[in-house]
Amino acid sequence: MRDTEEASELRDGDVVLGDDWVIPQDPEAAEMHAKRSRRSLFTLRNSPLARRIITFNLIALVILVAGLLYLDDSREQRVQQTARNLVGDAQLVSNVFETQLRQPGARNGQAAALDVRDTLSGLSLPEGGEVFVYDNTGTLIGWTRGTSPGFDMPVLIQSDRQAATGNTLISDALNAVWTGIYTLFTRSPEGEAPTLAQRVQEIIPNALTGTVKVQAVQDDAGDTVIVAATPILVDGAPVGVVAMAGPPGEIDALTRQEQERILQMFIVALLVSIGLSLVLASTIANPLADLAAAAESGKDRGSGVNPGRIRIPDLSARPDEIGRLSRALRGMVTALYNRIDANEQFAADVAHEIKNPLASLQSAVGTLRMVKRDDQREKLLGVIEHDVRRLDRLVSDISNASRLDAELVKEEEQPFDLLKLLDNIGQFLGEDARSKGIEYITDLPSGPIVVNGLEARLAQVFVNLITNAISFCQESDAIRVWVRQRDKRVLIVVEDTGPGIPDQALTKVFKRFYSERPEEHFGNNSGLGLAISKQIVEAHGGVIWAENIRPTEADITSDPLGARFVVGLPV
Repeated sequence: MRDTEEASELRDGDVVLGDDWVIPQDPEAAEMHAKRSRRSLFTLRNSPLARRIITFNLIALVILVAGLLYLDDSREQRVQQTARNLVGDAQLVSNVFETQLRQPGARNGQAAALDVRDTLSGLSLPEGGEVFVYDNTGTLIGWTRGTSPGFDMPVLIQSDRQAATGNTLISDALNAVWTGIYTLFTRSPEGEAPTLAQRVQEIIPNALTGTVKVQAVQDDAGDTVIVAATPILVDGAPVGVVAMAGPPGEIDALTRQEQERILQMFIVALLVSIGLSLVLASTIANPLADLAAAAESGKDRGSGVNPGRIRIPDLSARPDEIGRLSRALRGMVTALYNRIDANEQFAADVAHEIKNPLASLQSAVGTLRMVKRDDQREKLLGVIEHDVRRLDRLVSDISNASRLDAELVKEEEQPFDLLKLLDNIGQFLGEDARSKGIEYITDLPSGPIVVNGLEARLAQVFVNLITNAISFCQESDAIRVWVRQRDKRVLIVVEDTGPGIPDQALTKVFKRFYSERPEEHFGNNSGLGLAISKQIVEAHGGVIWAENIRPTEADITSDPLGARFVVGLPV
């Protein structure tokens, strides 16, 4: 019982993972637990719901990572930073050359007076970095390239090349796949790709106009290179150009390194998402599969397969929608079997009730063939006529009772004035009672009482209660109908001064085919009226009961002064 109590203490919103909700003490739950213990995560491959959960979770994660990679502006920031560094370094070299041209004997400030070789040899460049020097005609007069990977430049040509160390297996693999797809659907350009020197040569004319030019170009290997070109000015006129190119592929390497870290986290998140999706799928798909299998287990009952009643797994310990679904299905199946049992009992009762008048008819008909006296024939014909009326009334009441459930579901409830309904019934049945010498009294409130329900069906209930009271009353007796409203309920009471109800019959009068009437009224009632009334009242969310009116409630052995039927309805 401890597991059951712990399960009942779960609150809405509690997290339930795996099979935490299994109650081993329950035989059905124990059988279900044994069945689940033979399962593995690979069995989820046959579950469309599990595949859908995993797919949707992965799609969301892929979209998130793709958005991060697409919106990442670190490459642009590195390009701008590298460009600013190269422009500053190029201007430093240009200032060195401008200082040389301003020295005495510099041959009128011409580029031929520059000591290009010695100046370039004194520069410290990163591996792959290049410096080009051009004269005012765009002719290359000097060039150098950095070869040391361990460069140390406190002033000139700062580079982030060393930060691009480390393996980028995932990025390289994705780039290889993309390159393969791209080359498969695109035509290769004809001829050889231009070299870095040729690319630099293309931007020199713009720098000779006296402005600084920065451009990202690609060398013959396809690597991105940032080039900054700045003019060498003498008295404001350009006499040459210093072009500085960063290490090829530096920006791409740094970008791949950043993407590699994102993709590594993506793979970790992917594995975690798949694992959590499998747990979530098993928590949702497996119990739903159990519920579906239990519900489908009765579809082949007609072929003799899987005998016995359908057993819906008890997952009510789960504080989520699956627990609610299990409770609802179990309630529906229980109600269905209760209805089946009730129908079987009803069919048995119908057969028993019809059998009695049929047996009487058969006996009367057989006796009629043998009797000779006319008075005996008339008596037997009266018995036959009485039994035929009894059968007709019984069949009609049985037909009404069998259709009642369907009609209560199909008909639409509407608000109506209960007091007006009782007043109309009283006007009609009151005349019938007074014609038999029975006093009919009503005590109804002045204001309307609106009830939401089926007016015709509730009228059937009150007509039945009042006609029952009339049938039990004799001349000089009285019937009183009164109504009182209490908060959200209204009580309708029908009481009479008849003989009352035997104490042993108080709990039986609402059963089908039960009738407690005097001998002279035998066969005049089917015994379904009060059972139908109880069914109608309960379908409206109300209650109905019977009791005797006694001179004092303290003395239950005193003779009753009459019978009282009380109907309570919500308003």
